[in-house]
Amino acid sequence: MPPFPGRTINFGKFNVTSQVFHLTPHSFALVNLKPLLPGHILVCPLRPLPRLSDLSQPEISDLFTTVTRIQRTLTRLYKADAFNVAVQDGEAAGQSVPHVHCHVIPRTVGDPGGGDKVHEWLEGEEGDVGRHQREWAKDEERKPRGMEEMEKEARWLREEMGRDEEGAGRL
Repeated sequence: MPPFPGRTINFGKFNVTSQVFHLTPHSFALVNLKPLLPGHILVCPLRPLPRLSDLSQPEISDLFTTVTRIQRTLTRLYKADAFNVAVQDGEAAGQSVPHVHCHVIPRTVGDPGGGDKVHEWLEGEEGDVGRHQREWAKDEERKPRGMEEMEKEARWLREEMGRDEEGAGRL
């Protein structure tokens, strides 16, 4: 059964419904086709707008509330010591899909993204989410992460988010 029956969720022009693990009234979170580090996910507004300044106040609030809620779950699952939370706000800033998105990247002391490497990756080919999505659309046997692996991760994160929400008395 699809995670959100009767609903299609797009990241820009890409249907990412099966990669989505968390949905709110204004935002969604999805697993990344090519994560920079383990647990690297994206949080996006439901409306596919290109710039933060295009969002309404409720959308901005929901977007960043969603980021912080997801950080709690990712902290527990990935034993994160810290996070990189990055928004490439417009094409000149490295945004490759014209849809606002926050990169949420769990960090641990001594991980391979140390120093400014994560920022370099986001600016380089590694962080070009749009290129990776376009390649997925062309290459159904894309490695290293296939759709089945991303869907499995999305199911797992959806369950874990539910556990954290139940523990906080939110459900």
